[in-house]
Amino acid sequence: MSASAAGLCDFIDASPSPFHVCATVAARLAAAGYTELSEGERWPGERGRYFTVRAGSLVAWNSEAAEGPFRIVGAHTDSPNLRVKQHPDRLVAGWRVVALEPYGGAWLNSWLDRDLGISGRLSVRVGAAVEHRLVRIDDPILRVPQLAIHLAEDRKSLTLDPQRHVNAVWGAGAETKSFLEFVAERAGVAPTAVLAADLMTHDLTPSTVVGAGADLLSAPRLDNQASCYAGMEALLDTQPRGPLPVLVLFDHEEVGSSSDHGAQSDLLGTVLERIVLAAGGTREDFLRRLPDSLLASADMAHATHPNYPERHEPGHLIEVNAGPVLKVHPNLRYATDSRTAAGFALACEQAGVPLQRYEHRADLPCGSTIGPLASARTGIPTVDVGAAQLAMHSARELMGAHDVSAYSAAMRAFFSPEP
Repeated sequence: MSASAAGLCDFIDASPSPFHVCATVAARLAAAGYTELSEGERWPGERGRYFTVRAGSLVAWNSEAAEGPFRIVGAHTDSPNLRVKQHPDRLVAGWRVVALEPYGGAWLNSWLDRDLGISGRLSVRVGAAVEHRLVRIDDPILRVPQLAIHLAEDRKSLTLDPQRHVNAVWGAGAETKSFLEFVAERAGVAPTAVLAADLMTHDLTPSTVVGAGADLLSAPRLDNQASCYAGMEALLDTQPRGPLPVLVLFDHEEVGSSSDHGAQSDLLGTVLERIVLAAGGTREDFLRRLPDSLLASADMAHATHPNYPERHEPGHLIEVNAGPVLKVHPNLRYATDSRTAAGFALACEQAGVPLQRYEHRADLPCGSTIGPLASARTGIPTVDVGAAQLAMHSARELMGAHDVSAYSAAMRAFFSPEP
């Protein structure tokens, strides 16, 4: 199955949290003959198709016909949202309130007046052991209400305080049970067995293709599930011929990647070394592969906004449905240089898709990606790429429907370059 706009919609709707992204990808990989490996067990020496999951991150690879350096596509599973505090229950002016706080650079105004569900995981006591179980509630149980314009000090704008103004109502009157008790029961778990929880909100409006010509895609979490999906489909479609294709999906990019399974962790380097060691190679063999390897840090890119064209670099206007975007920043907010840019440009040429080149305005701060972090951590040359979108970090984002297949096709060619 090749990447498509409809496929991306299904992927996003199935994956409201980083843990669900990993579960969705793992299910697709397993159905295609990939075997899941535990990091705590000895890995097989036979060539094959494998993946491993660490919390909200996943690494997959196909070594069936590959002996050369690594060709890696990296993306991230997390997206800005509103997350549930450890003690969430409030009773305010007769309203039952769940205390929330922003995760990452969430564009807070976009989360107001939306029907929200809950997803994440529960850590549950089972006898003397602990199990981590996914939870997902797609009923509209939460809503962060906007202030009436009549009560605003300034009717032209409203500044939201992340401590006070993004809590959600979920009922009226006296509380009969706590919010965590409600979530546990919906997950089929005894509330007393819940030891900890990682819970977050998600917009319940389904992802959909929109526009008069059905050429746009409206969805939550395009940043960066569009890259996760495109990379997954590219790996599944790749027939290795030389380089060993690897897909790595990191959690926690939106908050700096400093975790045991973020881009600043040892996850990617450890997995790559274990691939070599399991096949009978040495650490010397592993280290010799790295300089000739190449990593594509796949994250979304800013399309030129029709209402704010002045916020973009005049010489680097980016369109939707016009091909993947090569991202360059001289101060290394992106990891691209001429060596790595050439590798991705050749991949786009091989795939028969156009390539756009993006630079950020010099007078505006530029966001970053997993690229500089993973490159510095592993020593692997890295290129930053993306697909064009509007409304980045909003609860709902917009991209070109035709870019989904082109983006994945470029990744597929990147995985398996022509000799």
